[in-house]
Amino acid sequence: MKTLRRVAVIAAASALAAGLLTVVTPNAASAHGAAMMPGSRTYLCWVDGLDQTGQIIPTNQACSAAVNQSGANSLYNWFSVLRSDGAGRTSGFIPDGQLCSGGSSGFSGYNLARNDWPLTHLTAGASMEFKYSNWAHHPGTFYFWVTKDSWSPNRPLAWSDLEATPFLTVTNPPQRGSVGSNDGHYYFSGRLPSNKTGQHIIYSHWVRSDSQENFYGCSDVVFDGGNGQVTGIRGNPANPNPTPTPAPTTPGPNPTTPGPNPTTPGPNPTTPAPSGGCSATYRTVSSWSGGFQGEVTVRNTSTASIGGWSTNWNLGSGVTINSVWSGTHTTSGSSITVRNVAWNGNLGPNASTTFGFTANGSSGTPSVSCSAS
Repeated sequence: MKTLRRVAVIAAASALAAGLLTVVTPNAASAHGAAMMPGSRTYLCWVDGLDQTGQIIPTNQACSAAVNQSGANSLYNWFSVLRSDGAGRTSGFIPDGQLCSGGSSGFSGYNLARNDWPLTHLTAGASMEFKYSNWAHHPGTFYFWVTKDSWSPNRPLAWSDLEATPFLTVTNPPQRGSVGSNDGHYYFSGRLPSNKTGQHIIYSHWVRSDSQENFYGCSDVVFDGGNGQVTGIRGNPANPNPTPTPAPTTPGPNPTTPGPNPTTPGPNPTTPAPSGGCSATYRTVSSWSGGFQGEVTVRNTSTASIGGWSTNWNLGSGVTINSVWSGTHTTSGSSITVRNVAWNGNLGPNASTTFGFTANGSSGTPSVSCSAS
């Protein structure tokens, strides 16, 4: 197994150096598929962990905690959250609290109740193209549920947390790309559930029709007007937005260069002195001709929890905001204020959260103030 793992790492490093995102795994034959859009926990944690050496070392804290519990093989085999005896069974077969692992002990870390998993930003009621990896091709039916409004990320997912019926069911959808590679996936259009706001889980269940083998997975999403942007990872999922705009679709810790005529992102983030129990740090994620993407990290700098926060800064000359996710914003002249949404306002001591935005104009280096409530 050690020899196989070394071969897998060397092969993955070569693929990355060639600009590919094809995963190489010592147990590929036992793995078959997982949600890629919206990304499952195992898929987005795999993307987060990729680096140029071919190793998979997550930077997201929830992903790191999952790997610490389940081992790195859970990411080398991110597409194998399955039960060979699933046979279409759900509640009563997969125990409450184990839905995200499909009841598989090798993925138990992905059941952890946390609010810092990688997030896909979506718009409630919108039509979207779903993607599901076909690492090995099988006929069958895909079911997608969403959590009830009463669900909380602070407890493990139970069947009673899901809406009573799937919001989307698809049988034998078409596929693109090569089977057994990262660019191979099923794809199908579906309408996202309406009247949803804030953070939720989209739960997927793939029932094979040619065997009893079933696949399960949790995709963490936030309904905030997004179009498939992914936050909380450092990597770049393969085309996470099927109809990308000039704005980047995958905010992450490292600058990216989407869109035509990319320009170098601005200087290092500036961190103004804490104000009112919180601080705000701005950085330019990426920029292109005529626009840019920014990200602000809000941190609780006090010794007590805060129940909400508000940030403010002055927009540069000619700068206009296109969209904001993980926050609500208002503008008055050249001043913009962004406040927390329902799910990311409560921060414990030294805890942090981020919001992002896209804008027209030049990014500059704004100084962002923060006040806590």
